[in-house]
Amino acid sequence: MPQHNKNKLSKKPTYPPRRVEEILGQHEDDTSPWRIFKIMTEFVSGFDFLKRYDTAVSIFGSARFNPKSHDYKEAEKLANRLAKAGFAVITGGGPGVMEAANRGAYLAHGKSIGFNIQLPQEQRINKYVTDSQSFYYFFVRKVMLAFASEIYIFFPGGFGTIDEFSEIVTLVQTKKINPVPIILIGKDFWQPFLNWIEETVYQKYHAIDREDMKIYHIVDSSEEAWVLVQSLMKKHKLQRGDIH
Repeated sequence: MPQHNKNKLSKKPTYPPRRVEEILGQHEDDTSPWRIFKIMTEFVSGFDFLKRYDTAVSIFGSARFNPKSHDYKEAEKLANRLAKAGFAVITGGGPGVMEAANRGAYLAHGKSIGFNIQLPQEQRINKYVTDSQSFYYFFVRKVMLAFASEIYIFFPGGFGTIDEFSEIVTLVQTKKINPVPIILIGKDFWQPFLNWIEETVYQKYHAIDREDMKIYHIVDSSEEAWVLVQSLMKKHKLQRGDIH
């Protein structure tokens, strides 16, 4: 065997332990106690920001829908009605469904709010946002979105939308926030997912209770969602999802 191959085979690989900070690409300052103060500052400023608005609705959905898409138009229509009814419309401030909802509120001369996230490449805030709050940490932004509103509305979307839906449902299920209306719009998109929850999560694995599936409502259009919201308003069943 050639000498260079022999040396190559006999050499034992080494696997030095790697610090968590190295794996996550963090600098030492990011994990220092000062980081806690940065997080606290974001929470304080976020809650202070929310105090400006009494009655609000949070609207979620895909960032990929364009103004010609059905869901974009539906989100704009519903947000317009909600803004005229006195709701501040809150979104993540980006494109797609978020832009549609902010646009609907903006055209109604209502309160159009965006919770933006700071990224290495600056995230674009859509032009229909009239008031915004920027966050460095995703988890702080998620807490603000969970605390913000009396109603949570979900249009079709990707992992982020499904994640937000699951988190709000979990917070209500575990009584970490007040029960709030959670409305899913679009049966073609949401019904297969809800079927899986009922047939697999509930019936097969018994991982949730039957009552847990009453936490959310599913409708097929912004018109049906608006009728449901009006009914809840008349019954005085709207309250902010205050964190316990």
